[in-house]
Amino acid sequence: MAIKIVTDSTCYIPKEMLKEYGIDVVSLSVSFDNDIYKESEITNEEFYTLLDKYNVFPKSSQPSIDEVYRTFEKHIKNGDEVVAVFLSSDMSGTYHSALMVKEMVLENYPEAKIEVIDSKSNSMQLGYAALTAARAATEGKSLKEVIKLTEKNVKRSKFVFSPDTLEYLKKGGRIGTASALIGSILQIKPVLTVLDGKTTTLDKVRTKKKALKRMIDELIDNITEFGIGEVIVHHINCEDEARKFAAMIEKYIGKAVDICSIGPVIGTHVGPGALGIVYYTQEELNRDKERNK
Repeated sequence: MAIKIVTDSTCYIPKEMLKEYGIDVVSLSVSFDNDIYKESEITNEEFYTLLDKYNVFPKSSQPSIDEVYRTFEKHIKNGDEVVAVFLSSDMSGTYHSALMVKEMVLENYPEAKIEVIDSKSNSMQLGYAALTAARAATEGKSLKEVIKLTEKNVKRSKFVFSPDTLEYLKKGGRIGTASALIGSILQIKPVLTVLDGKTTTLDKVRTKKKALKRMIDELIDNITEFGIGEVIVHHINCEDEARKFAAMIEKYIGKAVDICSIGPVIGTHVGPGALGIVYYTQEELNRDKERNK
């Protein structure tokens, strides 16, 4: 018997790491009118080309009930336990659908052990939670220990990012038209984060250079107070900029920083040119301090 980890495609964990830890991924989808693309079956380059081509704003949808059921059942039939870590329940219905699927599986396999965890985020903040679970499972930790370590990681991680334009946030309904217009006129570059499962504003600056510096400052403040775990730079269709940003961060923290592209589902709402940092600390972050900013 083993513990198997399941997550969703918005984790953006590099494929080699998914393979190394045997993590299963259920895929969300994006659609342009009647054309539907599973996030796991389209490259980021292909998607952003389509984004420029279509005149409609794409819609995203959660994994099918059938796909989640088959993924859970596969492991249960093999005698394994399942820990599933999904994107924020405030951002998608994926988590709640998984809870429903869990009950469906238990009706047919009453002895099954399935735990579903809300990562309260997406992208590699979700990815680090899933990787924490997978590493703990690989080390032979019990189901209870795997869950505890994963939930600890959720409380120790942070995602800060800045869109290159407010246009996609406006199209996706994440920011009002007036706010987007004013922001564009004033050349405001918001620095965003995910708090309590929702995207929120951390700061507002006037240039991209200042936005990058603000993100680095947030990282340094957190790791100085709470210690450093892993750090990765996210980008949306701007790999060269991401590598330069990662090199900047490396000078501050003295360790290598990888880069990772954000895929269609999350990228749809933020837009090409966005840059961000995901990291986790050794100790639990002070969320109350964040809420009071």
